[in-house]
Amino acid sequence: MTLNKNKLALGVAAAALSAAFIAPQAQAADRSADASARKTEALEMKMQEMAATMAAMQAELGRVKAASTEATTASAKVQELDQWMSSVKSTPEAASAKDHLVAVRGGWEALDHARGNASPLKDGALLSNNRNNEGFYFGGAFDYNINNDLFGLVDDTSFAIELGVEYSQFGSANNTLTDGTLSALAADPNGAVNVNGTKYSIVNLNAGSQKATDSRLRINASPKIKFFHGSKFRPWIIPVGLDLNILGVPSNAVSVLNSGMQFGAGAEYDIFRGIVLGSDVRYHYSTSKLDGTATDGFSAGGYVGFKF
Repeated sequence: MTLNKNKLALGVAAAALSAAFIAPQAQAADRSADASARKTEALEMKMQEMAATMAAMQAELGRVKAASTEATTASAKVQELDQWMSSVKSTPEAASAKDHLVAVRGGWEALDHARGNASPLKDGALLSNNRNNEGFYFGGAFDYNINNDLFGLVDDTSFAIELGVEYSQFGSANNTLTDGTLSALAADPNGAVNVNGTKYSIVNLNAGSQKATDSRLRINASPKIKFFHGSKFRPWIIPVGLDLNILGVPSNAVSVLNSGMQFGAGAEYDIFRGIVLGSDVRYHYSTSKLDGTATDGFSAGGYVGFKF
């Protein structure tokens, strides 16, 4: 009995000693686990902070790149504008090209038919029996340039409107009404002409020998197409234009005005700083005579022009 009690006491003592040694080791292990958990949590927080910082840095880098790109684009535009301004300043004449023209014209003209005729009552010869169909003309013209590409159809081809006026003269001749050509019968008891028992005398209607100058005035408005824009040498054509003809000596019906058309071609050369020399040939056509007086004919001449 005594032996069993001793064994029990020894077992209890051994268990107590074992518990005394094991408990501190278990507590130390728990503290080590807690420390490791806290370290891991702190490390995770550090990683999250670093990720947030990297994201912020990337966003700032993107903003800086965008601002740099905008600045580069703005700088390129400024440089391009500076280059354009420099080119405009260095070429002021090209920016204000002289395309309009005012010209003084003159030359030779020939009518298809002369005014005079064997019968003064035909072809407008009543007031002038001039049979000379050739004469001279002089006048002026103004070319207003519209564009230099024919309304976008052809490059380096100008379209302009020509407004012109010219005076023509074909010599002078007798006025048939006043030069004694016309006569009439007047009743006269002593007359030598007997018509049905009545005597007549021939009466001269002469009112004095007078000369009539066969002169004309022509006003035109015509589209003009000029080629080789930018070149010194420029040929041109008038496809069809409007003519207004005014007679210095009225027609037999005392009319002085009719309308017609003109067709022309020519060329000009810029000899020095907008001073132009040119030549042209034109045909003037009317659908009918001006109450018996012909106005159709050719003209050929030259001109001196000034661009502005």
